[in-house]
Amino acid sequence: MPSSPRTLLLFNYDWDAVGHQRAGAAQGMAFDEAGFDLFSFPSNARLAWFDMERFVRRLARQAKAKGWTAVTSNHEQFGALAAAVLAERMGWPGTPVAAVLACQHKLHARQVLQRVAPEANLDFALLDAEYGAPIPSGIGYPRFVKPVKAAFSVLTRTVHTHAELHRHTRFGAWELWVIRRLVEPFERMAQQRLGPGLPSAHRMLLEAPVQADQFNLDGYVFGGDVHAIGVVDAVMYPDTQAFMRFELPSKLPASVQARALDVARRFLQAVGFTHGLFNMEFFFDAATDRLTVIEFNPRMAAQFSDLYLRTQGLDLHAVSLALAHGQDPASVPRTAPTAAVAASFVYRVFDAQQPVTMPDAQRQQALALAFPDALLFAYPKPRGSMARDFKWLGSYRYGILHLSGRDQTDLHRRCKLASERLGWPAPYREPALAPSALTAITTPAELPQPLPILSNPDTSP
Repeated sequence: MPSSPRTLLLFNYDWDAVGHQRAGAAQGMAFDEAGFDLFSFPSNARLAWFDMERFVRRLARQAKAKGWTAVTSNHEQFGALAAAVLAERMGWPGTPVAAVLACQHKLHARQVLQRVAPEANLDFALLDAEYGAPIPSGIGYPRFVKPVKAAFSVLTRTVHTHAELHRHTRFGAWELWVIRRLVEPFERMAQQRLGPGLPSAHRMLLEAPVQADQFNLDGYVFGGDVHAIGVVDAVMYPDTQAFMRFELPSKLPASVQARALDVARRFLQAVGFTHGLFNMEFFFDAATDRLTVIEFNPRMAAQFSDLYLRTQGLDLHAVSLALAHGQDPASVPRTAPTAAVAASFVYRVFDAQQPVTMPDAQRQQALALAFPDALLFAYPKPRGSMARDFKWLGSYRYGILHLSGRDQTDLHRRCKLASERLGWPAPYREPALAPSALTAITTPAELPQPLPILSNPDTSP
């Protein structure tokens, strides 16, 4: 038997691999891992025979011998739900299974929101057609279309005509197989847990398109009480639905942030979300003073954990681990913030013919020397995977870089200089800074402690 309790981490990749290692080292925690990487071969070959109920049963049988006393996951596709089911089976603290399902079934979530916060909802309807089936007539355009169950903004798009919606929902046999294998574990459990009459998750949802600024409310629920952690601003590439960067602290007025928290509280209470981290994506249109919910994620937005650590001294992965062990997140110690502002910069191309060059060892070393606080993820992909991204996502995300700054001007200057070292265009569209502001690099003495440069062979936004 293990000599001390251990925490089980499910589908622990990318941001979570970094965050759990950091938080675990700080707290002296021991971990085991289970699950597979959906975006790298041969790990993702396990999708062919993955069965969530069998996966959870196997872990439950191993728990006592392994010494596990808690489980956590921030993986949207399978991990959050599997962790909730395992916690329920073992009697460990966890997010209620029905609450996870209610958040992830986007049509069901819209229906709940319509009951409890209609002012924050938008027009929606189920597309009454299976994948690949003929598109019904009588649909008003434009419409924003997205899967009832998906992750990473896959297959989300604004369509303006019947023909465009038809093209968007045509898939080859291999694509249909992948989509079904990704959704079926969720579909089986949702049908069991959310009651009779639930529409199939193997469908698309139509929504009224919204043109407004986008934000993320991050928070947690402990003892049934909903607490806000902060709001992250999402900045899009111009004239696209693709994220260009995420920034902290938010520019959103405190009064609007309070409204967002009120909407979140009503929704989370309605779906029985009594424990765990959550992330609410929403629009706010300052011209009309309207706040509109995009969706609820029943887990941490792991990409933001590092941003909160830099600007608030709060490690969201430490919060996640505390919740997994039934501890009040308010007891999680904070460190001194290392920056006034921080951002997650997203590098993309929108033209499949545009070449992308990954930074070699020399460029990565140059980045690390000049910017010891940089956290880099590079996503080189084979041509076939890139083609899938352009079809399913509308762009190819080839890198993400986290940086901090003294203020917005300093942050943007550092992004430009760091991007030059990587050989990539800086991912922001702001008024040009004065040339003199672009000549100096913040000295190493002014920077936070180094963070690792990482590379993942294949992943998806």
